[in-house]
Amino acid sequence: MTRVGIIAGEASGDLLGAHLIAALQARFPSLEFVGIAGPRMQALGAKSLFPMERLAVRGYVEVLKHYRAIRAIQRSIITEFQTNPPDIFIGIDAPDFNLGVEAALKAQDVTAIHYVSPSIWAWRGERIHRIKQSVSHMLTIFPFEEKIYRDAGIPVSYVGHTLADEIPIEIDRSAARRALNIDADVPVFALLPGSRVSELEFHAELFVGAALEIAKSLPLAHFVAPFATMETQRQFETAVSNTAAGKVNIICMQGASQSALAAADVALIKSGTSTLEAALMKCPMVVTYRVSAISAWLMRRKGRGYLPYIGLPNILAGEFIVPELLQEDATPENLAQAILNWYREERLRAKLQARYLAIHQSLRQNSGERIREALAPYLLGIDK
Repeated sequence: MTRVGIIAGEASGDLLGAHLIAALQARFPSLEFVGIAGPRMQALGAKSLFPMERLAVRGYVEVLKHYRAIRAIQRSIITEFQTNPPDIFIGIDAPDFNLGVEAALKAQDVTAIHYVSPSIWAWRGERIHRIKQSVSHMLTIFPFEEKIYRDAGIPVSYVGHTLADEIPIEIDRSAARRALNIDADVPVFALLPGSRVSELEFHAELFVGAALEIAKSLPLAHFVAPFATMETQRQFETAVSNTAAGKVNIICMQGASQSALAAADVALIKSGTSTLEAALMKCPMVVTYRVSAISAWLMRRKGRGYLPYIGLPNILAGEFIVPELLQEDATPENLAQAILNWYREERLRAKLQARYLAIHQSLRQNSGERIREALAPYLLGIDK
């Protein structure tokens, strides 16, 4: 049996990992997957040596707080894979963690695949040199990334994004509202504050505050808030209880982010994969993000990089098509105003839909087949 080492570090990586596993199993049914996996990957048979949630930390200071624990996990994984080497290793996103594992394994002649390019086109472009030392083959999910790796002499394949394959081109908002028992003419706003505990620490009260501000203008507004884990949902519900109990109608639910986005007029979303999901769901959005003051200072001192935006829809469009309110600019009042601007401007929402459609079509590449094509040369001959 061919043994595949695999590591995903958060909910979005678990989604991509499950898609990758299913795609490979269709052609190589005897593959065994072991490493760090989320619930979707485990449902397909992947064995997780550590809880994936222990890697889900973002921000300089936040990472430093958990550095020893994360580094211990990394050392343990490296030791496990060096002692019992996999036939091939696949690191899914989480570059700060996975590149170290990949470098150690590649040094032992294990093929190291990295799925989802680090954001070298946005900042920390110097990482291309470390990537070249660590990675045998890069799988990119955005079309403009492929040239970067080809120019650097790194084997690369553009595979598209699984969400673009799975999400329909046209979204039925009326059906989504019926499924959530929400009237068709009620204002609906989706709240996606993050999939990590560390993100909810900065975003829970902020998002609840924005909902309260919106409700001042739209008292009948409904808010839907999907969460990847029970822990993050409880964090958010605590913020609701502390500041907004009885003042605003917020529906919290497990998973179902696409249902929430399909039903919403506008979404408030923390920067990350969820902004791409919202664009594919054709939902107008306001992008936000907060980290600690020290993390923000360090990021600004280092220089955020080559692009003036962080939201994936803006990056893919090459310009600001949705607003970004970050750090000090991310106040409940500012976020609420930006959301209400979208809600009140039907003409601008229609224009945005066309940009979303172009993004969707560019990413719809039958990614499962492309992943199989890219990895088959490494698996053929060792899969028995």
